[in-house]
Amino acid sequence: MEHPRQVTVIGAAMAITSTIIGVGVLPLPRFASEAADTGGPLVTLAGAGLAFIGLWLVTALGQRFPDKSIFHYSEDIIGRWPGRLVSILLILFFTALSALIAREFGEVVVTAVLKRTPLEVTVIVMLLLAAISSRNDVVTFSYMHQFYLPFILAPGLLIAFFSLKNADPLYLQPIWGNEPKGFGNGMLTIAALFQGSFIISVLIPSMRRPEKAMRASMSGMAVASGFYVLIVATTIAVFGPEETKQVIWPTLEVARMTSLPANVLERLDAIFLVIWVTAVFTTLLSSYYLTIHAISNVLRLRDHKMFTFFLIPFLFMMSMSVSNVLDLYALIAIVGKIGLVLTVIYPLLLLVTAWIRNRRGAS
Repeated sequence: MEHPRQVTVIGAAMAITSTIIGVGVLPLPRFASEAADTGGPLVTLAGAGLAFIGLWLVTALGQRFPDKSIFHYSEDIIGRWPGRLVSILLILFFTALSALIAREFGEVVVTAVLKRTPLEVTVIVMLLLAAISSRNDVVTFSYMHQFYLPFILAPGLLIAFFSLKNADPLYLQPIWGNEPKGFGNGMLTIAALFQGSFIISVLIPSMRRPEKAMRASMSGMAVASGFYVLIVATTIAVFGPEETKQVIWPTLEVARMTSLPANVLERLDAIFLVIWVTAVFTTLLSSYYLTIHAISNVLRLRDHKMFTFFLIPFLFMMSMSVSNVLDLYALIAIVGKIGLVLTVIYPLLLLVTAWIRNRRGAS
């Protein structure tokens, strides 16, 4: 398949950042405080470090095979049928991830904003929006992320900055946590929130300078990691670790408590929800786009557009199969940890095998 090489390094980096920053913003401080108490920022940083490793492996593979996506060159490395089998597992994983993202979005919207709107309506609207947007080519896909990222980062940083007036630094001591027994489990849970960075495997074949893909990957991951660590540190510093554990979406509560100077805006939760919806859209768009792109690659089709609406009924049924929000987050944790095998361990095995067998793509 021929790829238009028009995606820039900056475009790829911004796509990675806006993909990572999504639904996980709301429950992330709770995950971190449950894992390491006052050490929430540290466990978030550790989870980001594990995600860094996975992204480095995928990017290194992409630079080794710059003319193909992982769904193609995996067959060159480990064989046709083993490669296709794991590609199918990746498709199933990102399909489940897309369904869970849509369901989490629906839960937040009907709980905090549109309380009389049926959950099914919010879920199907977001899925349709992602499906329509994913009909574009990869270049337009990267441009969409470049357009939305400033609207995600700027208000989020603004809210974090003004919420510091309510913060107490003692809530962040000791930095490693009072009872960090769940540090390892929490690190895996948080690392799973970064798995959207796998989108780089689709972007590299369309990059103008694929040899600079590592710079794009590390830059995009660094910005997203810094944003997440800041959100966790701010939320725990405002509420304290024990209070943070009791709130389902602590980041939203921080936004409700925050106001602009001179009471220009007494509550920022409305603004925060607007940027959060945008962040959810970009994350769902990437996981949805990656899924249909993978299907078209496995079936050796030249275009992915025929699958854009095909997946909606399956995603809708999967998203609505979870009974409540608590079960939803338990399922998200399980699926995310399983996904780490596919997004970290599998690329490691591919890279080692490609190095041993001296397999490379066209330069």
